[in-house]
Amino acid sequence: MLQTTIQLTPVTTVHEATESYLRYKINADGSKTTMRSPLCEFADHCRDERDIEFVDDLTPHDVRSYSEHLYDRVVIDEDLAASSAHNYFAYVRAFLSWCVRDQHLESNPANTNTAMDPLPEDDGKRKRQYWSAEDRTALLEYVTKRVDMALEGTIRTDAETAFRDRAIVVMLDGTGARGAELFADSKDDKRNGLRWSDVDFDERLIEVYGKSREYEQAPFPASVHDVLERWYRVQEPLTEAWPVFPTGHYGSKKCTLEAELGEDWVSSALKDRGDVGKTEVLDRLHRDHEVPPPSISKEGVRQLMKRFTDEAGIDPDGEYDYLTLHGARRALGRDLYTSGMSEKAQEALRHNSIETTHEAYADVKMRDVSDSIDNVRNHSSH
Repeated sequence: MLQTTIQLTPVTTVHEATESYLRYKINADGSKTTMRSPLCEFADHCRDERDIEFVDDLTPHDVRSYSEHLYDRVVIDEDLAASSAHNYFAYVRAFLSWCVRDQHLESNPANTNTAMDPLPEDDGKRKRQYWSAEDRTALLEYVTKRVDMALEGTIRTDAETAFRDRAIVVMLDGTGARGAELFADSKDDKRNGLRWSDVDFDERLIEVYGKSREYEQAPFPASVHDVLERWYRVQEPLTEAWPVFPTGHYGSKKCTLEAELGEDWVSSALKDRGDVGKTEVLDRLHRDHEVPPPSISKEGVRQLMKRFTDEAGIDPDGEYDYLTLHGARRALGRDLYTSGMSEKAQEALRHNSIETTHEAYADVKMRDVSDSIDNVRNHSSH
């Protein structure tokens, strides 16, 4: 009796399939070089955020998670144009169509409304903001004045929150760090906010979980050092695991305490609080039991920036009606770049290559060329 042996095709990981696609594909939108970074980012996202290793495990909800990531990069992190987000998704969809043809998938999970819905609207315009010198000065003056008002009791904000908020603005302004590197991201377990263990006051460095999903060192100037050190003394963190910028969100604190101490314990403490406020009870529990509170989120800081921009009477130029988190990073790079220190800009922003820095400030460079033409022509006419 003859026996038939069936040779099964080995299950392929998303990373392996990505490399095969980039190596052997002939016709697709965009060049291999253009597509490599978004596709590798997609593969990393599947592994790190969705715990998906193999192609045949992918579902529309996994692709939707990547779409949500692209939305955040456009709307919250502001480091990606909406048109680029749509291009990146198109690359992923083409790659997954290839996976279907190569029999790694039965159907394309990107060809669904579920997967595509979170993509940001593309109006054809690139939204890009730099904090102007006048706006950043006004903002820094306002958050400093707000600390004074909180200490005087002339505003409802407590002094500790005012000190924290000033440190947030000064850190954004002076380090060039991305919001995702400083504050928590509910969609990314590895981004739970900067901790005091990540701060080196002596070397004036912070260690951040960078865009490359590797830990990187970012320097901070003396102006940041002084404000951050003052905030450290005000906050008095119990351990180095304490977040540098804790949240003020009641629900987040409560959930963290319930996970550590149990729901009954927290409920009992709140029930027996007497005249003490609920938030004060939670803060006390965090300290009494050395349970670090959650970090403020990127979205939380984004809402703070909207409020501060309005309260400080700032009217930014451009597409945004508030001073964005990423606008601070761009402004720092611009100031270094236009001062003739392009390599320092690269180091401060932690770009992999100087070409990336040149590309990021191509519009600034063109304005400089335009000004140079005017200067030369005006000089020659006299």
